[in-house]
Amino acid sequence: MTVTSDRLDMPARRRRHARLIAALTTLIGACAEAAGAVYQPIAAAPPGQGAVEVNLLPCHQVSLSAALLLDLARSEDEAGWSAVVAWERQESRRTYAARCAVAAAQELIEEADPPGEHGVPLPTVEQAAAMDLVSAGTEVAAQWRADPEAAVVLVHELAAGGELAVDEILDEATDAAVLTGLLALHEARTAPDPSTAAELCLGAVPHIALAVALASADLD
Repeated sequence: MTVTSDRLDMPARRRRHARLIAALTTLIGACAEAAGAVYQPIAAAPPGQGAVEVNLLPCHQVSLSAALLLDLARSEDEAGWSAVVAWERQESRRTYAARCAVAAAQELIEEADPPGEHGVPLPTVEQAAAMDLVSAGTEVAAQWRADPEAAVVLVHELAAGGELAVDEILDEATDAAVLTGLLALHEARTAPDPSTAAELCLGAVPHIALAVALASADLD
């Protein structure tokens, strides 16, 4: 697509994150197969049968391999779009500096009128800048799940001041959705019974599907 002269001729986000998106869709299938390995033997058992032997190995496998699969996909995307990655890092440095400037100004105000209580230390300028991006990504991911159109408006509002970039917010939102899915899969490994493990595998799927939507979204 055509973009302004101060940035690269950027690929569509679904191309930029193609390996990650493919890995996420593979993970969705693996979660379904893992749950099926628990539910299918139960469905096939005669009505009068009590205990049914199920296969928990796929649940454990998908739980253990998910993060590695996604990390590998991210590294392959970065290798394939090295020039874009360099531009993204430059843009991230710019927005981070802008957030630091805002946080520093806020710190001066708070020094004059401290909001903290009981000696609890306030975040440093650098910590506040990092937290702002994480907070924006988490907020957008939650809103996207409920109302994608409202989430698009929110992204533009968050980016309006220049301290955050649209793609930066969407990438952080993608990471937030991925993390929630991975946490569900991690719980599946220590589930008290096979049915709960299967339910946790399936419970990760909506978060992974949300990550696909966010990684694919182009708002420009």
